[in-house]
Amino acid sequence: MNSDPNSWAHDLSQLYAETWRRLIRGVDDRHAPARHPTLATVNSEGKPQARTVVLRAADQRSATLDIHTDSQSKKVTDLTITPYAALHIWDPSAHLQMRLEAEVNVLTGDDAEQIWEKVPEVSRLSYGISPPPGEPIPTALDYLKNADPASFAVLRLELSCIDALHLGQNHRRARFSRGDNWSGTWVAP
Repeated sequence: MNSDPNSWAHDLSQLYAETWRRLIRGVDDRHAPARHPTLATVNSEGKPQARTVVLRAADQRSATLDIHTDSQSKKVTDLTITPYAALHIWDPSAHLQMRLEAEVNVLTGDDAEQIWEKVPEVSRLSYGISPPPGEPIPTALDYLKNADPASFAVLRLELSCIDALHLGQNHRRARFSRGDNWSGTWVAP
C-alpha cells in the first residue's frame, strides 16, 4: 500500500490529470482553491495587473477555462490590446502550485448570450455597474448595480501551457504544453 497521498505527483500523466481534476472541481466547489485563481494581465502601459477572479468553466478536451466579467472593466480593455494572460492557483491541501498561460478571447453580445442565460439572477447584478468598474466615486457605496447583458463578458482562456509544481519531501515540477499535445516534461523545481 502506498502511504503517499500525493503519489499522483510522481508520474507526468497522473500529475496532468490531477491538475485538471482540481481545475474542474473549482468550477462547482466554492471551497476549492481553483475556484478563485489570480488572473494576471498587462495594461496598455505594459504594467502587470493581477486580480482574483472566479473560475466558471473548465474543459479539458479543448483546454479552455472561462471567467465572467463586466465588459466595462479595465481587464477587458487590456486583453483587447494584449490578449494573453496567466492564471495562478495555490492548492495548499495538495501542496500544488499551478501556473497557466493562455491566449484570451473576450466573448460578448451574441457570442456570450447562451452563457448569460445560465447566470443566476442574483449574479447578473455584477454585470452592468454604473459607473463602470474602477471609476472614482464620491463615497464607498455610490454606485448602482443593474443586470445588463450588454455589460456581460466571458474571458475564454485557451491554455497554451500548464506549469505544475508539487512541494513535497522531494519537489517535482512539470510543464505541459499544447504544442506537445500535453505530454509534458519534467523541469527543475
